[in-house]
Amino acid sequence: MKYSSKPGKLEALRTDCLVLPLASARRAARRLGMADYLKSATVDFKDQPGNVQLVALPAGPKPRRLLIVGSGGQAVSGDDFRKLINAVGGMLKQAPFKDAVLDLHSIKVTGSDAYRKTRIALSALSGHLYWYDEMKSRVEPSNRIARIGVHADGPAATAIRRAVRHAQALDAGLALARDLGNTPPNVCNPTYLARSARRLGSADNVTVRVIDERQIEKLGMGAFMSVTRGSATPGKLIIVEYRGGKAKDAPVVLIGKGITFDTGGISLKPGAGMDEMKFDMCGAASVLGATRSAIDAKLPINLVTILAAAENMPSGIASRPGDIVTSLSGQTVEILNTDAEGRLVLCDALTYAERYKPKAVVDVATLTGAIIIALGSPASGLFSNDDALAQSLLDAGEFIRDRAWRMPIWDDYQEQLKSNFADMANIGGRQAGSITAACFLSRFAKQFPWAHLDVAASAFSSGANKGASGRPVPLLFEYLLSQA
Repeated sequence: MKYSSKPGKLEALRTDCLVLPLASARRAARRLGMADYLKSATVDFKDQPGNVQLVALPAGPKPRRLLIVGSGGQAVSGDDFRKLINAVGGMLKQAPFKDAVLDLHSIKVTGSDAYRKTRIALSALSGHLYWYDEMKSRVEPSNRIARIGVHADGPAATAIRRAVRHAQALDAGLALARDLGNTPPNVCNPTYLARSARRLGSADNVTVRVIDERQIEKLGMGAFMSVTRGSATPGKLIIVEYRGGKAKDAPVVLIGKGITFDTGGISLKPGAGMDEMKFDMCGAASVLGATRSAIDAKLPINLVTILAAAENMPSGIASRPGDIVTSLSGQTVEILNTDAEGRLVLCDALTYAERYKPKAVVDVATLTGAIIIALGSPASGLFSNDDALAQSLLDAGEFIRDRAWRMPIWDDYQEQLKSNFADMANIGGRQAGSITAACFLSRFAKQFPWAHLDVAASAFSSGANKGASGRPVPLLFEYLLSQA
């Protein structure tokens, strides 16, 4: 999607569709000499958030259509604003035209300035105006909307232009994350992820390095190797370094779980729904997407992104329940369940991150089914050993409405990870599965401020709307903006 800011008078804008509230539409119609026409066309329109009506204009005026949105003619809440924008997105997704311009000036949103209002609107539209049909042999021709403008005039114009630039960067990262998540696992394997990361290396101040299995084993990443060795497709540790800040500035490190297909290994998953295990790399997809957004926005920060990419497959050389492995940190892990593999690749990636002396580390993973039961899809689960970092992430998610909810990692839960034979087990008991998974990771994150986002519920949808959501790219990008 191409976003832009549009100066000038509303009624003079050249566009296939002008999106605006009823009061603004009436003012524009009066200037165009079409007040009676619009009044007749909207006689049954109820001016309430969530209601929309498309009105075709007679030949002559520069806007060809008006998409009237309900706002009640007064300030709306943040929730009602999102309802309004979602209704616009649903209409534009079906639209038989190529571009539209939004008039957000006339929609007053409680607690939001022009910058935030524009960011939230364009972020919501990104979710609607996305298509994935790369694998279809025939794509029906359509006039898919490709350009969205935002009317930028008056005192708020500078803030709107800045918001549009950030929204464009976010849209690129979201699209990358969703595309990677939706790509089938026979295509999107660790090698494919590495190629996707290498494409970012063409940008200024970006280097990409791929560590193969031979090097991974030589480094001593026994936990990582315990997952990848069962697959004929080799795993990779993929590292993207973006140096947009000063040389002396400590980097933020993002780490993503990149299990490109998760059968569960020897602890084999049930067949029903196993196709969705292609989404088990959405953590890696999201941190790569957020990195793309940071690069496109030219943020003045240093950023290191690590993708722990592997397949979890059963085979004659796959890890068995009862195996004990030595992680990069030197700590030993008893593998009680091979389907708890994400934490095994992440723990070695966390230890590897120590060499960057980071200011903060955030890992993202579709880690546990337990977080789906605990929070559902509205919020990602947030765990952290640092209150300031946790609050920054919560604030970022709240700002852009890609929310997270902080969960505890009290010492009481660590007891469940005890092993009779190793330093720890890779699973706890039935209780608090998402918490014990985070407690496991916390044992490898003692050298830096650390946060873990469990996105098993928020990273993709099942059912009729099955597909990757791109979350938490908006949260991550907003957090990176706050560090700039």
